[in-house]
Order: sequence, then C-alpha cells, then structure tokens
Amino acid sequence: MANTENGRRSVDTRSIRTLSSSHIDDESSLGSDSEINGFTSDKQTDKYGFIGGAQQYTEESAQDVPTAVLRQREVKWLDMLNHWDKWMIKRFNKVRLRSQKGIPPSLRGRAWLYLSGGKGKKEQNQGKFQELDSQPGDPKWSDVIEKDLHRQFPFHEMFVSRGGHGQKDLFRVLKAYTLYRPEEGYCQAQAPIAAVLLMHMPAEDAFWGLVQICEKYLPGYYSPGLEAIQLDGEILFALLRRVSPLAFRHLEKHKIDPILYMTEWFMCAFSRTLPWASVLRVWDMFLCDGVKIIFRVGLVLLKCMLGSREKLKACQGQYETMELLRAVEPRYMQEGFLVREILEVPITARDVEREHHTQLKRWRKSRGELNFKSPPRMHGARLIMLADPPRRQDLQQHPTILLEEAELSPLLKKGKEHKSRKKTLKKSQFPEVIPNPYPLPNATPPPPSYPPAPPPLLSKAPETVPQTQADPIHQGHVPSANLPPAKETPLQQSTHSLSSTDQDTYL
Repeated sequence: MANTENGRRSVDTRSIRTLSSSHIDDESSLGSDSEINGFTSDKQTDKYGFIGGAQQYTEESAQDVPTAVLRQREVKWLDMLNHWDKWMIKRFNKVRLRSQKGIPPSLRGRAWLYLSGGKGKKEQNQGKFQELDSQPGDPKWSDVIEKDLHRQFPFHEMFVSRGGHGQKDLFRVLKAYTLYRPEEGYCQAQAPIAAVLLMHMPAEDAFWGLVQICEKYLPGYYSPGLEAIQLDGEILFALLRRVSPLAFRHLEKHKIDPILYMTEWFMCAFSRTLPWASVLRVWDMFLCDGVKIIFRVGLVLLKCMLGSREKLKACQGQYETMELLRAVEPRYMQEGFLVREILEVPITARDVEREHHTQLKRWRKSRGELNFKSPPRMHGARLIMLADPPRRQDLQQHPTILLEEAELSPLLKKGKEHKSRKKTLKKSQFPEVIPNPYPLPNATPPPPSYPPAPPPLLSKAPETVPQTQADPIHQGHVPSANLPPAKETPLQQSTHSLSSTDQDTYL
C-alpha cells in the first residue's frame, strides 16, 4: 500500500482512481435518499442554484458585480464571441484580462465552450454525441456511473432528485465519454467536472467540454494508474519551494506526499473544494490560461495554510497537517482574496513545463517509463486553437431563441435587410459603437460627445420609418430619403475611428 521513496511516503494509487475511500465519498454521504427527498419543497435556492451545503452563496464568500458593470461586460463578450478567431489571434491579452475579471453569468457557458475549443470540436463532429448517446455502453462502467450520480453536488437543485434531468444528463455525458475513449473508461473525478459543465450548457456541449478538459487541459489525469496526477504532484511540490520555502520544508520534514492533499484539488479542478463563486472565477481563468491556474490555486492555499510559523505551531505532525489542509479557512477561499492572490503568484506556463521535464527525468530514473502515454498538455485557449484551428463557420453562433425582425435594432441586423434600412439612417448622428441590448430601467442617457446636427427644415411631412420599442435610436428622429446626408464634422469622424481598445475604456 505504501512505500518510502525520495524521503517521502509514496501511496498506492490503484484505489484512488475510484476514490472509494477519499474525501469525495466522505462528503458524498450527504446525498442520501432521505435527505434528497426532503429538499425540493421548502428550501430556497441561492443565486447559483444551491439549496444548502458548504458551497452555498454567502456575502462573505462572493463579490457582487453592479448590474451596470455586468451589462457592459455582456456587450463586450458578445462582441468577442461574434468575432472569436480575430480576438483570440490578435487580442488574446484582452480576452485573458476579461476572463480574469469574471465572465458574465449569462454568457459563461457559451464562453467556456469557445475557450476550451469545444465549439469547434462539436461542429467538426456533428452527430457524434447522438451516436454515442444512442448506444447502451459498457455495463462495467454504466453500473459505476449510476452509483456515483447522486454523489455529485447533492445540494444543487439540478442534481437533487434521483432520476431527475440533471442526473440523467450527467449519466449520458459520462457514458458517452467511456464510449468515446474506451481505453480510459470512467474515473469518478470526471463526474464533478461534467456536472459543473452541465450547470452551464446542454448535454452535448458539456460532453465536448469534458473531452477538451480531459485531452487538452488535464491529459492523463483520468487514465489507469493516475501517473499524470502523481507527476503534477511532484511539480507542485517543487514549485512550492519557490513560492513558500517554509511550507515546503514543513511538508518535506513530515514526509507528506503531494498526492495525499492535492488529488481532489487537481482532478476536480477545485470544484468540490472552494465556495461556488470562487469555483466559477477559477474556471474562467483555468479555461483561458490552462493548468497553470490550477497550480497557482494550490500554491496559494498551501502558502496561506502553512506559510507562517504561527500556522505551523498548530500542526506538529503529519496527522495535524493533513487535517489543516482538509479544512482550509474560509477567508483564504473568498473570491476577492483568492483571485488577487492567484494573479500575484509568479508561476508561468513555462515554469510548469520546465519543471515537468525535470520531474519526468526523475520519474524515469526511479520508476521507468510511463505506462500511459498521454497527449501533450496545451497551456491555454489560444494554444488549443492554434494547434487545431477551427473553420470560420464552426465558430458561428446558432441561437435557439430568435426575435421577430421588427423588434431588432438596425445596428444589430445583418444581411440585405440591414443594408437597405441602413440607407435611411443618418450615419453622421450615430457613432459606430456596440449598443447595449440590456438598457437599465430609469437610466439617464449619457451626454452626447459631439454637437447634435440641427433638425432639417421640411416642407412637407416626410415618410417615417416604422418605430420599434426595442430601438431607442429612432425615438424623436424622422429620417427622410429625400434629403442629402449631413456632412460629418471632424469630431464625428474621430468618433467613427475609435478603436476597440478605446471603446473598452468608455464601456
């Protein structure tokens, strides 16, 4: 079961892949039938859909974004998603910055699918998920998946009922993956990953998101033997020497193997460890920048819990240290504090890769070659996209809710109808900025940044363009096709030439 290697205790990982005796199953006892059946009637859900549990929303654990700021971020993300390939290739630093600020909840599922490369993967494999979903699957894996369904976020309204739509979709996604990668099969730590994705997107999208995470972000994590997670544990321990020498020496002194405390952290991408607001922010950055974010979170928690002499006084042995790491103080997991600390950790993807090569050489010298050859790890959304460039049509959005034509703003329309109607508008009076599709109630319009053109003198009543409630541009303005367009002033021309960076400043 355990042997001594490199001065620390090495753990047999044959039982870790099913995690039958791990912290996951200890927490999973909360999802028994008697408790689940009592939730649905009288319990109120929080803003994330949790009915109770440690991951429920509290004001201390989360940062509420003002509605006005949220609407502005939605407009920016809508623009990025509509021109995804250009933003990823030419302005990826801006995509990274906006991911660090937090993706708007209304667009998080769509953004995750684009960041992970799941959108292109899905379009290139049309009908593949439906084909896998229609197959019965291997009974060996199906039985194990069935037993694990009620253990995944038992306090979330989506998975609270046995046989509910959440558990059914979770089974479909996990079973489809065992058919997609039969050599890997099913690992219990995949279930929380798939469940988080299902909270934000349909089953087919969640399946391709899971495929990308397992193959590009965390390759080899869920394969037999768990060699990749053990290797990353050694990488984490080596990086800890640079970030917190005090914590490193303490763990080394008590011979605490990294796999004892970081397995659930890394394999579940902290989805079962942090408050939910922090989980979402970590995933926003993780799907944008890759596994270095997971390493940074682990380093922050180790530094906060073991990085001072006062902390170490309370854990004089291995048992006390493990208990301390299993119950991380809430203040260190609070959204604002954690995100700030993550961004300040001086660990880059190059540092992770350099340490990976070092630890791989040590592994081969002491244990021989890896039994499972996992594909190379991709560090972030941009590298994933460059490694397998999607076609332009694969990135097109396919909305499921279509508005009637009369309710759309002319600036949002495309195609021939947009061009024909655009002729009736006076371009000189409207700068080419992205309109906010979600105007705030009772919001006062901002003062104009240029002098408005004087109204034309009309000899007779002009033909008016049909007005729409959703288009505030037409209110109080009567365009006429008989009048020549007004000449633009230099200030108006400069407004047209605003770059997207300048527009970000104003929004």
